[in-house]
Amino acid sequence: MNRRLRASVTVACVLAASGLLFTASAQLADTKDGRDPQDLAELVTTESDRVADLTERMNALEAEIDDLGEQVGTDLPTRGVELASKESVVTGARAVTGPGVRVALDDAPASSQSIPGVRPDDLVVHQQDVQHVINALWAGGAEAMTLQGERVTATSAFRCSGNILLLHGKVFSPPYVIEAVGDPTALRSSLDADPGIAIYKDYVDWVALGWSVKESDDLDLPAYTGSSEMKYATVPAGTDVFS
Repeated sequence: MNRRLRASVTVACVLAASGLLFTASAQLADTKDGRDPQDLAELVTTESDRVADLTERMNALEAEIDDLGEQVGTDLPTRGVELASKESVVTGARAVTGPGVRVALDDAPASSQSIPGVRPDDLVVHQQDVQHVINALWAGGAEAMTLQGERVTATSAFRCSGNILLLHGKVFSPPYVIEAVGDPTALRSSLDADPGIAIYKDYVDWVALGWSVKESDDLDLPAYTGSSEMKYATVPAGTDVFS
C-alpha cells in the first residue's frame, strides 16, 4: 500500500510539471480577458509555485507513511522469549535437561518358551506396549521425551516388526528405553494408572517380560535433528482410484 501511495503522489507531481508548458501555450493563446497570467514568465512562476506546493504535500504524505509504517512495525504482536522457549521444547528443536523417569521394556528370556500355554508373541515387546508407555508419560505431564535416544516429537512415528523397532529411519532392538523429563512422581503415577501398562505387567509376571522404571534427577535429552517437513503418499499418474 505504501508503494502505491508514493507512486500516486509522485505521478501527480510529474504530471503537473509536464503539463506546465501545455498550460502555458493554452493560456497564452487565449486572447480573452481574464485573471490568468498573460505572459510566459508569469505563467511559469505560477505553475512552479503549484508544483512546489504539490511537492511539499508529497513530502508530508511520505513522512506520514513512514510514521504509519513504524507504528505498524511496533504494534505487531511478537512471541515472547518464554513462549518461544516453550515452543522449541514442544517441537524438539531444543535440548532439554531436568528430572524425570527412565522406562525400559525388554523381551522375555528364552527360558520362558517352556512355560505351558505360552506363544511366541507373548515373549516380545509389541508396538502397543511402547505406545502405552509414551502416551502415559505425556498424560503425566512430560515436557520432553526420547525413545532409544531419539527425540520424540509430534510427528514422530515408530513401528515394531517382530522384535525390532523402526524410528526416524533407524532400526533398534530391545531393550526399548524411554526417557521423559517432568515431575517424576506425576510421571510414575500416570504409568501406574494406565490400563494398557497394567496388562503388560501381567505378562511381566507370567513370562518375565522386562520392565523397569527409574527416577533420575538429571536427564539430558538431545534436540531433534531430523527433517520437520511433512511427507505424504501420492497416487501415481494415470492410476484410477475411483473404479
